[in-house]
Amino acid sequence: MSWSCRRPEHMAPPEVFYNEEEAKKYTQNSRMIEIQTRMSERAVELLNLAEDQPCYLLDVGCGSGLSGDYLSEEGHYWVGVDISSAMLNVALDRGVGGDLMLADMGQGLPFRPGTFDGCISISALQWLCNADKKSHSPPKRLYTFFSMLYSSLARGARAVFQLYPENSEQLELITAQAMRSGFTGGMVVDYPNSSKAKKFFLCLFAGVSGVLPKGLGSETVDRSVASQAQYTGQRCRFKVLKGKSVKKSKDWIMEKKERRRRQGKEVRADTKYTGRQRRPRF
Repeated sequence: MSWSCRRPEHMAPPEVFYNEEEAKKYTQNSRMIEIQTRMSERAVELLNLAEDQPCYLLDVGCGSGLSGDYLSEEGHYWVGVDISSAMLNVALDRGVGGDLMLADMGQGLPFRPGTFDGCISISALQWLCNADKKSHSPPKRLYTFFSMLYSSLARGARAVFQLYPENSEQLELITAQAMRSGFTGGMVVDYPNSSKAKKFFLCLFAGVSGVLPKGLGSETVDRSVASQAQYTGQRCRFKVLKGKSVKKSKDWIMEKKERRRRQGKEVRADTKYTGRQRRPRF
């Protein structure tokens, strides 16, 4: 299988491709902002973080901070790492809420063990599969990155990478180096039967094996099994501007159950009594 079509990583190294002009263009593109936000939302969902609890997260390949904007919106603290100084300068000009670091992820991450509660990365990991210099070895750079990421995550934390693999060989290379570094987990594919909507998420577990969430839009879900996480092809944003469903109301309960299903957790099947208020007994 092949997804190749004038890919940015084939045109120049990331620190060259994302120059000042490209960085500004990327950040001002409303379509890119929308896509980045949706991918960040899905990545955080797959992290399966504790509800209503701020976490300390790492954003690898943070660029101009579009993913960080979503993390801040959700109440999390974050550190962004990127190899493009032009992208980071745009992030500084925008006044993003996280801390920023200029670094090449292929050379590892300079953080103390157990620093982060989770890690996300949007459209960055596939860049490590290219050798931009004679000294670059993609397998070694991937292993270095994953090994140091594993160390920097708290035990039981997850790392979720949205990526655009060029072919099946890249998927195998990336996954093999992640597992060699100590991670467990695998690939989650959303909308696998759609050529346009298909998205790849590498979901990794640090220290503790977990149940790999299922991709959205799967047509093979057996809806007769109540204990099985069920997914549909429809994405729903539960937070609409400033309004939220009233706690303990039927809408609030249904939203919470759907959110837990999408995270791969077991949820009781809906019944005609779901969301009904219990009458007080006298």
